[in-house]
Amino acid sequence: MSMKKFINSVQELLGLDDGKKSNKKKSLKSLLKKLYIRKDTIKASLEKDLKKDKRNDMKEELDIIRLQIKKGEKLLDSLKD
Repeated sequence: MSMKKFINSVQELLGLDDGKKSNKKKSLKSLLKKLYIRKDTIKASLEKDLKKDKRNDMKEELDIIRLQIKKGEKLLDSLKD
């Protein structure tokens, strides 16, 4: 039995979490936290008076961030299962 198979069988027997999976969850949570912060700063700056072209750019960026947040939450939910 190879070392990798042995480690996997021991982890399964003891009910330990998969290290890669937990690292992915941690990094996704960190990324989502940064996206939420960026979303809040953009919303705050949109409330100020801005030029029309800059306002449109910020709205586009906000839409992109919202989509990325949705994708990140979906991935996080799939990793929880």
